[in-house]
Amino acid sequence: MEPHERPILGRARGVDIWGGVECTVNRVGDEYFDQLERSGHARRLDDLRRIAALGIRTLRFPILWERTAPDGVEGASWAWADERMALLHELGVRPIVGLVHHGSGPHSTSLLDPAFPRRLAAFARAVAERYPWVDLYTPINEPLTTARFSGLYGLWYPHARSSHAFLTMLCNECRATSLAMRAIREVNPAAQLVQTEDLGKTHSTPKLAYQARHENHRRWLSFDLLRGEVDERHPLWSHVRYHLRERHVLDWLREHPVPPDVLGINYYVTSERFLDERIERYPGCVVGGNRRHRYVDVEAVRVLADGPDGPERLLREVWQRYRSPIAVTEAHLGCGRAEQVRWFDEIHGAACRLREEGVDLRAVTAWALLGAYDWHSLVTRCEGRYEPGVFDVRGGAPRPTALAQMVREIIERGRFEHPVLGVPGWWRRPDRLEYPEVAAHRVDGPKDREVPAPVAAATRARPLLVTGAHGTLGQAFARLCALRGLPYRLLTRAELDIADRDAVARVLDEVEPWALINTAGYVRVDAAERDAERCFRENTAGPAVLAAACAARGVSLVTFSSDLVFDGRADSPYSEADPVAPLNVYGRSKAEAEARVLEANPRALVVRTSAFFGPWDEHNYVTRAIGSLVGGRAVVTADDTRVSPTYIPDLIDETLDLLVDGESGIWHLANDGAVSWYELLTTAARMAGLDPTRVIGRPSAELGLVAPRPRATPLVSRRGAQLPSLEHALVRYFPARHAHAGPADAAGGATEAQAPALLA
Repeated sequence: MEPHERPILGRARGVDIWGGVECTVNRVGDEYFDQLERSGHARRLDDLRRIAALGIRTLRFPILWERTAPDGVEGASWAWADERMALLHELGVRPIVGLVHHGSGPHSTSLLDPAFPRRLAAFARAVAERYPWVDLYTPINEPLTTARFSGLYGLWYPHARSSHAFLTMLCNECRATSLAMRAIREVNPAAQLVQTEDLGKTHSTPKLAYQARHENHRRWLSFDLLRGEVDERHPLWSHVRYHLRERHVLDWLREHPVPPDVLGINYYVTSERFLDERIERYPGCVVGGNRRHRYVDVEAVRVLADGPDGPERLLREVWQRYRSPIAVTEAHLGCGRAEQVRWFDEIHGAACRLREEGVDLRAVTAWALLGAYDWHSLVTRCEGRYEPGVFDVRGGAPRPTALAQMVREIIERGRFEHPVLGVPGWWRRPDRLEYPEVAAHRVDGPKDREVPAPVAAATRARPLLVTGAHGTLGQAFARLCALRGLPYRLLTRAELDIADRDAVARVLDEVEPWALINTAGYVRVDAAERDAERCFRENTAGPAVLAAACAARGVSLVTFSSDLVFDGRADSPYSEADPVAPLNVYGRSKAEAEARVLEANPRALVVRTSAFFGPWDEHNYVTRAIGSLVGGRAVVTADDTRVSPTYIPDLIDETLDLLVDGESGIWHLANDGAVSWYELLTTAARMAGLDPTRVIGRPSAELGLVAPRPRATPLVSRRGAQLPSLEHALVRYFPARHAHAGPADAAGGATEAQAPALLA
């Protein structure tokens, strides 16, 4: 079927799965934040083939004004869009073309520019003329949200902070949408408007009920303006008339309505807010307010005793208000993979239930297919904080995550199963609360409220089995599994000898885990030279036994290796494909373990790491060294050995994500940055406010080490794993360490497997 012969977006039998590429081009001052460049999608045509291979046949796709015609339509550059639109046509993927995504247009205009609507309409016409077969458009994504961030909060260009600026921008955007759709429909009369908006809700204390009521009326304003329904009967009529000087625009919008054909609803965990005038309950939170009261505006999920309303109820509210077709056009969560899977499952489940009720809910969109950058700061800072999505782009070529498998299976089979779905998401667990819990004053009453699922639901989930209960990694996994809602059982050496085949079989059959994480092993590098038999039993034979037993039962396996499998003679960092050549017994035990594990269980995940440190134990090298410096003692360490120090929380988080993704083989996980032990400790000392001159560098040969050490074993991943920078890890280490145990003490000595150093 030719594109022009396709039917307009009709009511399908079930809830469809759409896709979407995060494509924000917002402006802060004179700097543009371009998500397409950050994700690499701007340079990868094959991304579209990867997306189509999931079974996605409708895709929110950008042909952005700022990127395509920054100097006007006459000088537009169409090559990028031409190539991709041709491929989408070939792949049978129907684009929902977006023209402005959180932006304010090219440099020569802004959302306050009276010419903005006319200029966008000219660009829209040019797009429609070039691609006359395209019949789905979102001229401006989330106009209300963009106007708030740009005109009310001053976060984005043109950085205004007034009700007048906000309303002027919003009306400009709605007028631009109306003119754009008129221009498009003159080319393609069948074109439909898929209008997206972030739909949250505001809750409050009784004192601030008036403010919550105002914001809950305001959340509908972009849809109401487009539908031509803001008149004397509208609850915000007086407010809009008072603050909007260009009142004729309201008349124009009523006379030129453009009702959305599909209401695109974007809902995030943070979309629902709570207002509280008792600001002392929220230390560290930004205090705002109006002319009557000062208050904080916090995430409702973090404070409401019975939780926020949730997506199902809010989508039902949309249907009851407009009785128009609905699609969830963004469903993303920036967190660990297990929670991302749970979030999409909840959104999709809510959509299916509403569909069964008779709600005309067309689709759920797998948003941020390629992830997103720096949304923790609302894209006001370029810090490189990446949130993977259906694909993880950190390795260059996008790597499918568990969400990719989820999308594919829902499209093919209508369902997706994964062990992590046996536990409710963090937004439904008691540990979601960060502030003293309150019962919100709900301006619309408690009717039809969703009640968060009880945490007891976790009892139906199969656990993770973690060995090495007394070790640094075992304890860290226990801590972070608890935070991630991953039931686990932690075993000591006495409870399980990993080299005992019968014991391993018995424990696996008794516990029935869905995965086993092996953190047990021999860690004393120098002692291994004299105790090779025990080292090989614990580091080689044990993991091989676990691998075979897990393979026989279909249990996923993670085990850890070391940078000491390399000889340190390479001129560049070691990647996963580099050949091993260990110099000592410990390194040989790890290298042989890698081979034997993957031979017995090719689906096993083997994580090579290096020099790990963290805030929760007293035994890692950085904590020991800082403790010595605090105690007034010098630290002697190697200055001729380069490694990739690894922050334990980052290591555990990434390992768990790879496990949930079902990854296998050898992966390198280390923080970005290669330093000597001396450089690591002097940097840590400076950041701790201690005297770095008390860190004394010495050649490794002078430190009395028994086992030979490689001179340089920095790690890099070619498979797509990229932990944050070492500097960023150290920045997080100190407050986390302080929160856990206060100032580091000076007790004990260094862990031999980690560092060739002496505490003086």
